[in-house]
Amino acid sequence: MKYFHQDEFRCQHCGSLSGMDWAFANEIDALREKVGFPLILSSAYRCAEHPVEKRKDKPGSHATGRAVDIAATGDQALKIIGAALQMGFQRVGVNQKGSGRFIHLDKAHGFPAPAIWSY
Repeated sequence: MKYFHQDEFRCQHCGSLSGMDWAFANEIDALREKVGFPLILSSAYRCAEHPVEKRKDKPGSHATGRAVDIAATGDQALKIIGAALQMGFQRVGVNQKGSGRFIHLDKAHGFPAPAIWSY
């Protein structure tokens, strides 16, 4: 990877990288190249014991190692979404309210696609 260190993809609960899909991580690296500005990952891989995943009926896309949340607001958020769609991402979540704004992107298998949602 050119722009990211593998540590940026670690589970924030346990520090594991065991479930990270590195081909997907390389796609996020390519997205960074395409948008032309740094991307800050606020969440990437999550183990099944991560508190967010534990609240769900079944683990979500982050637990597959094929999902990230990118801290972004305003025009940068829009550029990330546009570039991601051009690159074939078909699952996009948008949180643009409050202090924790981000864009969720994933290519997880077994989830509805194409899909877009807001938080």
